[in-house]
Amino acid sequence: MKYTSLFLLLLCASFGFSQDTPSSFTLQEAIEYALENNRTAKNAARDIEAAKQQKWETTATGLPQLDGNINYQNFLKQQVTVIPSEVLGGNPGEFSEVIFGTKQSTAATATLSQLLFDGSYLVGLQSAKVFLEISENAKIKTDLEVRKAVINAYGNVLLAEESITILEKNIEVLNKNLFEITKIYENGLEEQESVEQLQITLSNVQSSLNNATRLKEIAYQMLNITLGIEYDSTIVLLDNLESLTLKNIGIELLSDSNEVTSTIDYKIAENEKESKELLLKLERSKALPKLDAFLNGSYNSFNDEFDFFNSSNKWFGASLFGVNLNIPIFSSGKRSAATQRANINLEKAKDDLTETEQRLKLQVDTSKSDFKFAIEEYDNKKRNLNLAERIEQKNQTKFFEGIASSFDLRQAQIQLYSAQQELLQAMLDVINTKAELETVLNKGSLN
Repeated sequence: MKYTSLFLLLLCASFGFSQDTPSSFTLQEAIEYALENNRTAKNAARDIEAAKQQKWETTATGLPQLDGNINYQNFLKQQVTVIPSEVLGGNPGEFSEVIFGTKQSTAATATLSQLLFDGSYLVGLQSAKVFLEISENAKIKTDLEVRKAVINAYGNVLLAEESITILEKNIEVLNKNLFEITKIYENGLEEQESVEQLQITLSNVQSSLNNATRLKEIAYQMLNITLGIEYDSTIVLLDNLESLTLKNIGIELLSDSNEVTSTIDYKIAENEKESKELLLKLERSKALPKLDAFLNGSYNSFNDEFDFFNSSNKWFGASLFGVNLNIPIFSSGKRSAATQRANINLEKAKDDLTETEQRLKLQVDTSKSDFKFAIEEYDNKKRNLNLAERIEQKNQTKFFEGIASSFDLRQAQIQLYSAQQELLQAMLDVINTKAELETVLNKGSLN
């Protein structure tokens, strides 16, 4: 019974885990899952929560603060004070040794303080708001990069799978050809070189298949890590390379404006400039007075023995209200130098913002050009594959009819295999360059 219960518990736990982690993904589902579970994306979300807490931490600095303090003192040896003896009725010119106070004392104090004015506090409130905005923009940037990474990793898996399928078909055809040409050779109707040429081609394709199989495993592991699941998990991809290529081959994005001031990279650069402006305001605020008020209340008790919890022991109360004004007067040029340094950093941030704007415009143009080229290459490689298939088929027919040599057939086969891989890569390039352009333009959906 005990082992049966344990088995059922493990079965339920396993079922629950499988429900939490999907076993199959379309590309859009993979993107949505990664945005929730990718470790970098989760940490970016935590940064936002931390920024919110820091904002309140800064705000609370200017709100009332209440502190309590309990102090206990026990003189192991009390200090001796010497006073003129005549104060105590003794002879003039002589001195007496006396001890003031009790051996033990206890004080309980509560202090209520309130900041009335502090220029740096006002700047701190603005800084906390900007810091929160920086964290939110960083999360958007992270999500865009995670999305692009998922698309790249998903595409690499599909590329590996498609490559394996094509290579296996090529090996099947080559094995059939090798079998036929071997029989012809054994009957003395073909040269040994023809057999050897096909063996070389078959060996090379088999080596490519072995490599593609290994790359497929690595590609799945990379996708798992990007999704935020265990790297050796088994998942199934529901999209295929051709369907994704057709989804992404539209040219609507190419007509988008090159205005980059709304992009996340530009906003992050703006945040940097704002932070430098606030640092300059902070340095300037340090020349302003600081004003705060406090209310203090305390109770003190004195005794030669530790008897403070006795109800008959006397406690003496005291209270105090005060205002403190701190006025900076002279710092030997320290504040001035810090202000000038902050102003220099602000000018640098302004130039960096302009540089970012120009760089982003160039990046948009480059991404559009790469995407357009990828579409053109896809069309070109598709035509080339059709031509390579016809050429290979003709050479195969000619070879078995004795018109073409084995070298001609091998060249046609190599050309076909190269065209196959080039088309697969062209499909992947369409998907990846579209993802890059969408990332630059902050387009978050897959069209």
